[in-house]
Amino acid sequence: MVRSLLVVPLLAAAGGGVWLARGALLRWRDLRAAETYELTGDQRPMLLRAAGAMVCGVCVTALTLLTALGTFGGLGAQDPRSGSAEFGADSDAAVGSGAEGARPAAPPTPEAAPVTVSATPAGATTPAPAPVASRFDSVGHPAGGELLQSAVLGPDGHPRNVRVWLPAQYAADPNARFPVVVMHAATPRKTADVEVPDVFEGLGSAVQTGKARPFILVAPEAPNGTAHPCELVAAAPQAVADDAALRTTIAATFRTLPPGPASWGALGVEGGAPCAAAAALARPDLYGAAAAVSGRYDNAALAQTGAEAPANAAPKLLLAAAKADSAGLDAARKLQAALRGGTGAAARADVRISDNVQDYTADRERLRLVRQAAQYLAETLAKAS
Repeated sequence: MVRSLLVVPLLAAAGGGVWLARGALLRWRDLRAAETYELTGDQRPMLLRAAGAMVCGVCVTALTLLTALGTFGGLGAQDPRSGSAEFGADSDAAVGSGAEGARPAAPPTPEAAPVTVSATPAGATTPAPAPVASRFDSVGHPAGGELLQSAVLGPDGHPRNVRVWLPAQYAADPNARFPVVVMHAATPRKTADVEVPDVFEGLGSAVQTGKARPFILVAPEAPNGTAHPCELVAAAPQAVADDAALRTTIAATFRTLPPGPASWGALGVEGGAPCAAAAALARPDLYGAAAAVSGRYDNAALAQTGAEAPANAAPKLLLAAAKADSAGLDAARKLQAALRGGTGAAARADVRISDNVQDYTADRERLRLVRQAAQYLAETLAKAS
């Protein structure tokens, strides 16, 4: 508004200055012509017009500077507000907003409230952390979905990298809520999608062909300190199964179904397979199903894990290996036998073995195994819900 008011006198001063300067020039020409004929002319009209033109010029210069300063000042005044908005968005992301659209977000909903109850093992006195949304940044669009990344506190209290894959249906239906599958990595400080880069192709094809309903894939970074984290987890399953911080963060940031056996599952491929099996056997009240692909297992440790699981839940587990993977199929059958011969929830576990995948390359077989695992998880969670 101030800039608009300054423009009016600026134009008036410029017009007046041009008119006076033109008049002074004409008077000067008349005086020159009079001198040619040795006549004496009055110089005062010319001097007055010249002085007026100079005054108008000064006014035009001053008004131009004021207008320019007003423009830059307006821009400067907007910058702090923009910075505040960005800082506010970052702060909100840390305490309650998520990533929607390009960074999908959803505020904490009443449906996420049960997280604080189910995340704590029976008999534990330490309450689960309150749901806190995190800012996730987009890092790619594999298999028609969106891959996001953020840092989330791990069970040890230290931040670790977490990647989240959202299916294409997540953006297409802003009101839909989705089940969640946690995919475990086998290499310290890496996420499972780095180890199994074709996992998204397998998941996406399973959804696109109608063999599985869409779900959100969460890939937390494997802990450091040992060369094979999942081998350690098999002996201490609560280290991965009761990852309350991960569940509460994902539930608060994305449009997920309430965490629980009807909507959350686990997936592990090759070295990550023991982690998925341990999660399902240790907390079947939290993970409704798990798929372990091409794994090798500590049968005694996992059978003991299943025996100590909550008595009112029956673990559901798929052990899959390619038809040509004789060692993998042997490991799956031995684990199935160990669980059936165990006690407690281990003996009640619904363990299925898939041995029918066959293709011309190992990569193609792994892709089909991942697709089969996605189908099993989607069907099992759908039945539980």
